[in-house]
Amino acid sequence: MADRESQVGPVSRRAVLGAAGAGLVVGGAVGAFGGYSASDAAEAGDDLTVPFRGDRQAGIVTAAQDRLHFASFDVITDSRDDLIDMLKRWTTAAERMTRGQETVDDGALGLGDYTPPADTGEALGLSPAHLTLTIGFGPGLFGPSLADPNRRDRFGIASRKPAALADLPAFAAEKIEPSRSYGDICIQACADDPQVAVHAIRNLARMGVGVVSVRWSQLGFGRTSATTRNQDTPRNMFGFKDGTANIRAEDTGTLDEHVWVAASDNPPAAQWMTGGTYLVARRIRMDIEPWDRANLLEQENIIGRTKGEGAPLGQTGEFDDPDFQITSGGAPLIPKTSHVRLAHPDQNNGVQILRRGYNFTDGSDGFGHLDAGLFFIAFNRDSFKQFVPMQHQLSRKDAMTEYLIPNASALFAVPPGLKDGEWWGQHLFT
Repeated sequence: MADRESQVGPVSRRAVLGAAGAGLVVGGAVGAFGGYSASDAAEAGDDLTVPFRGDRQAGIVTAAQDRLHFASFDVITDSRDDLIDMLKRWTTAAERMTRGQETVDDGALGLGDYTPPADTGEALGLSPAHLTLTIGFGPGLFGPSLADPNRRDRFGIASRKPAALADLPAFAAEKIEPSRSYGDICIQACADDPQVAVHAIRNLARMGVGVVSVRWSQLGFGRTSATTRNQDTPRNMFGFKDGTANIRAEDTGTLDEHVWVAASDNPPAAQWMTGGTYLVARRIRMDIEPWDRANLLEQENIIGRTKGEGAPLGQTGEFDDPDFQITSGGAPLIPKTSHVRLAHPDQNNGVQILRRGYNFTDGSDGFGHLDAGLFFIAFNRDSFKQFVPMQHQLSRKDAMTEYLIPNASALFAVPPGLKDGEWWGQHLFT
């Protein structure tokens, strides 16, 4: 909470209730837990707005907000014109909502008693809460995919599909559920208020009726990575600090090398992706109850860090470099099967990714076990050169795999940001 206060100033009682009720929010009782009202923002001297337009889409290196609503959509029309029209309307509405406005002017109340409102209204009186909306396009938009192997090129864009945009392969120890994987378009809504994030997805889904349908969605709370230098490292559902070695917004050289797509990465037909990135989404259920029965030493050996400070084993500070040469009794102090060792760039040909995931708690599974874990989100320049090799190694060797059940997976191409007057997908479709 102290880290959050440092970003946005004084926190209202309502915001505190929103944080305390995170588990209920994820379970669906979003309306009961708001966040920053417009008056709170005014008192704090902060409009809580993240610019919608720029060289990059917001929501990637933006300081990670505390709440997530992620949605994946299937395109259900074959009309290119209808899809483009929807993307234009989405862009206008998204930009307005990131400013704390309704999807259209006076859309919730001003269209008359006998007209369905153009805005659902649950964000009335709330601030923008640092809302960011990030769009990505999945392999199925261009033709065949795991979701529909027989799909044709409905929109005449197959030749513009980047080589790095393909469904992720299968990994060891995962149980992927197609009903909450894949998708043609994704929208990542992040905000400091869960109601603001849900309002954004709800309204975009409503505006897309007849063109898209929601394939799956995920609510998240409590960011699991820091994306700027002034953010403290958060903890995951295992109680450990997560994302200590994450790429930060200030690491511009590292971002250019590992996150942003370069012109040399694609042929002329796919240059619309230059300056963009690829989004990996994975829902990873954590086997909470067995983990909670493991002793502290075992937990720390599995992670490779201390649970309190988050220091690599054998070191004293969270940000100390792991020393994989230290031994104890002839054995590596940081075990060869530890997550820290296997995920480290030294063990992955120098590969790095930008993590931006969230915790989730979706009730119980009917057997008294908590359905909770990590909604993993990562951005990288080429998932098949970065995320995929790393994940193959982790899924086969990481001791933590015993406590993880990945059950959803997707990959999306995230174009660069918009200039004034541009709309989402413009350079893909024109």
